[in-house]
Amino acid sequence: MSRNTRINLLLLLAVALLAVAPLVFGMGDHKEEPFTGADGEAETAITEIEPDYEPWFSPLYEPPSGEIESALFSLQAALGAGVLAYYFGLRRGRRQGERRALERVGGAEESDGDAG
Repeated sequence: MSRNTRINLLLLLAVALLAVAPLVFGMGDHKEEPFTGADGEAETAITEIEPDYEPWFSPLYEPPSGEIESALFSLQAALGAGVLAYYFGLRRGRRQGERRALERVGGAEESDGDAG
């Protein structure tokens, strides 16, 4: 097994542990909705500190259900991951192309030197 394969497997294991650990150790069991987002947590904390707090503005669009909100968030995350993957793939491809072009130029110069 190569070094890169071992590193990738360890990283995959670490991500899996980070995803499963909160479920296994019961983190959030004391809450009514244990896995709500940071916005909900912030709203709860603000209303506990200042019950008469009025928000400065309201959202432009509020999805009709939590499932749709979750789906839109997932779509946003997938689009962001796609853009990042495209960018890094493009950079890698350009780097490989430049390396191949340099190898061709280097090989052509060596063959020209042998003929002359």
